[in-house]
Amino acid sequence: MKTTGRYSGYIRPFSYIFDLFVINLMALCWNADYLNTINYIVFFTVSWILIAFNTGFYEVYRFTKATEISTKIIKQYFIFIVLIFAYTGYVFQKPQSSEIIKYVSSSVVIIAVFKFFVYYFLRRFRVLFGGNFRKVVIIGDGDNAAKLVAFFNENRDYGYKLEKTFNLKLDRKQNIENSFKYVLENKIDEIYCCLANLSKEEVNAYIDFSDNNLKVLKLLPDNNEVFSRNLILDYYGYIPIISLRNMPLDIKSNKHLKRLFDIAFSLFIIVFILSWLTPLLALLIKIESDGSVFFKQKRNGLNYHEFFCYKFRSMKENDIADLEQVSKNDPRITIIGKIIRKTSIDELPQFFNVLLGEMSVVGPRPHMISHTEIYAKSVDKFMVRHFVKPGITGLAQTNGYRGEVENEKDIIYRVKYDIFYLEHWSILLDIKIIFLTIINAIKGEDKAY
Repeated sequence: MKTTGRYSGYIRPFSYIFDLFVINLMALCWNADYLNTINYIVFFTVSWILIAFNTGFYEVYRFTKATEISTKIIKQYFIFIVLIFAYTGYVFQKPQSSEIIKYVSSSVVIIAVFKFFVYYFLRRFRVLFGGNFRKVVIIGDGDNAAKLVAFFNENRDYGYKLEKTFNLKLDRKQNIENSFKYVLENKIDEIYCCLANLSKEEVNAYIDFSDNNLKVLKLLPDNNEVFSRNLILDYYGYIPIISLRNMPLDIKSNKHLKRLFDIAFSLFIIVFILSWLTPLLALLIKIESDGSVFFKQKRNGLNYHEFFCYKFRSMKENDIADLEQVSKNDPRITIIGKIIRKTSIDELPQFFNVLLGEMSVVGPRPHMISHTEIYAKSVDKFMVRHFVKPGITGLAQTNGYRGEVENEKDIIYRVKYDIFYLEHWSILLDIKIIFLTIINAIKGEDKAY
C-alpha cells in the first residue's frame, strides 16, 4: 500500500535515480582518476544508499518541515564525505582532499536543490490544483481540536482536506455512529480523535472501526500521560499527533529492502526450481486428470485489492473451488495433488505473484474472496492483515495455523499472529519464517492436506 501522508509513489523512485545519477556524473566531471574507477563508483553508490537508509534521507512526510529536510541533508553530507575520505585514504594513501570536498559538496548541493524543488512544488501543487491530498475528519472539540482545524484550513499545502468535524457534546452515541457512517460513505482517509472528549470505551470503538475498515486513526492527546505509552508521536506545526500502530513496513527503506529480497528470492526459485519442475509436474497433472496445469483464484491482497493467486492444480476441476476450502480426505484432491499439497509444492507458482509485486514471500496468507467477506464481518481486526502484502508463507503458518480453518480459534489466532508480524517485521524474521517453512515442509504437517 502507498504509505499514508507521503509523497507520490512515482516521484520518490525518480528521486533515487536522480541522486545516484548526480553523484556518478559529478565524479566524472571532476576528472579525478581515483573517482572514476569501477570499485570506487560501486563504493560511493552503495554508501550513498546505505547512509540514506540510516539517516532517513528519503523519509519526508507532507508535514515534515524544511528545517528537518535540511538536517537530513547535512547528516547525509558529513557521513558521506567521511566515508569517501576513509576509502580513498585507505586505497590511495594520499587522496586530494580539495577534490573530494569539491566533489561531495557540489553533488550534495545539486541534490539538495532538487529535493527542495520537489518539496515546494508538491506544496504549491496541492494548493493550486487540490491534488495529492488526504481526506480527514475530526472527532471532538476543545483547544487541540480547534488548533487542528485551523492548521488544516490554513496549511492547505500540507495536503490534508478537512471534510467534517463531529461535536460530541449532544447525543454522543448517535454522533459517533454518524461519524462511522460518514467515514465509509465519503471515503475518508484519516480520523483524528480528541482524547479529552472520548471515554476509553469510545476510543476503543474508534480503534476497532479503523482497524476493521482500513482507516488511519490518529489521536490528539489531552495530557502527558499518553506520551509514556508505546506510540508514535508526530507534530503538525506545534500540535502533537499520536499514531496508534507502528508498522516497520511503513518505512520506505524497510519496504524497499523487503521488495529487493522478494525479487531476488522469487527469481532464484523461478530460475533454479520452477524452470525444470513445471514441465515435469505439468506432465503428471495432465496424465492423471483433464484440465489446466495451473489453478488461479481471486484473493484479497494489499489494501483489500483483488488479484489472481496461482497454484499448481491439485484437485479435479469442480464448481465449488472458490467457495469451499479443502478438507481432510477431500475427494476432489488428485493423487499427485496429495503429494504436492503435503510438501507445499503446489504453492510454488505464487513466486510469479511475488515477482509481479502482488504478493510477498512472507506475509499474511490471502483467503478466498468469499471467506474474506465472512471473516471481515465476524473476526475483530481481520482487515488489519491487508495493510501489508499477502505472503506465500507467514508467521501464523509456521505456528500451526495453516490450511483449513476448522473453528473460530484457528482464524482468531491466525489474525493475532498476522498482526504481530506486521507490527514486528524485520528481514531476519522473514528469513526465520522461510527457514521454518522449509523444515515443516520436509517434516510434513498434520494440516497439510
